[in-house]
Amino acid sequence: MSAATSALVISAHAADFVWRCGGAIALHAERGCAVTVLCLSFGERGESARLWKEGRSLQEIKDIRRGEAAAAAKALGVQSLVCLDLGDYPLDFSMENKMRIVDVIRQVQPDFMLSHSQYDPYNTDHMKTTEAVLEARMIAQAWGHNPGDPVLGAPQLYLFEPHQTEQMGWRPDTFLDITPVWDKKRAAMECMNGQAHLWEYYTRVAEQRANHFKRNSGGQAGGRDCRYAEGFQSVFPRTVDSL
Repeated sequence: MSAATSALVISAHAADFVWRCGGAIALHAERGCAVTVLCLSFGERGESARLWKEGRSLQEIKDIRRGEAAAAAKALGVQSLVCLDLGDYPLDFSMENKMRIVDVIRQVQPDFMLSHSQYDPYNTDHMKTTEAVLEARMIAQAWGHNPGDPVLGAPQLYLFEPHQTEQMGWRPDTFLDITPVWDKKRAAMECMNGQAHLWEYYTRVAEQRANHFKRNSGGQAGGRDCRYAEGFQSVFPRTVDSL
């Protein structure tokens, strides 16, 4: 992923991009990659329990979550944060809204994309997001869709780690060392005050994935040191010149 010049993260809710690939965002942004985050919703209904308990209105919660997402994006070095406000629990994947996703993909022309696991019975917003992303990616590649607009190439789609990995059929085949930018990810996580209970959880996840990074980079026979990492599952075959 290191040679990419543009990347697109498609996040079902306002905080998903922070927990699941904040390190990848920060690392690539530091290397000059222009990262766009597309938030489909603010997680206002299903992922803002604390704010509802405080008696906030729907619009207040949306505004708060938008502000948290913007602060987190800034901490990670995101070039552009795009919020579509499609509602959540459930997300509205009408054809019109899918076309809005297609428009963003074509505008960004990403070298790679990131989104959710393909199965998530605990949060169907997540898996329906990736279903829509795959469809939008296909449409964005079609020469007959809005002829004359730039056509998308074939960017890899990486699926970031779901919350309850064992239940999702998610199998990581890529581990990314995010140790150099861990402070940025942690700062972005702490912007998400509506879900403060997840700060330590995702710190532990990053530490566990660092162990897997070390194991798969040579293990005890000379594996590279790593304190924090993120795991991803690639959807499409990767082309190489050597192993």
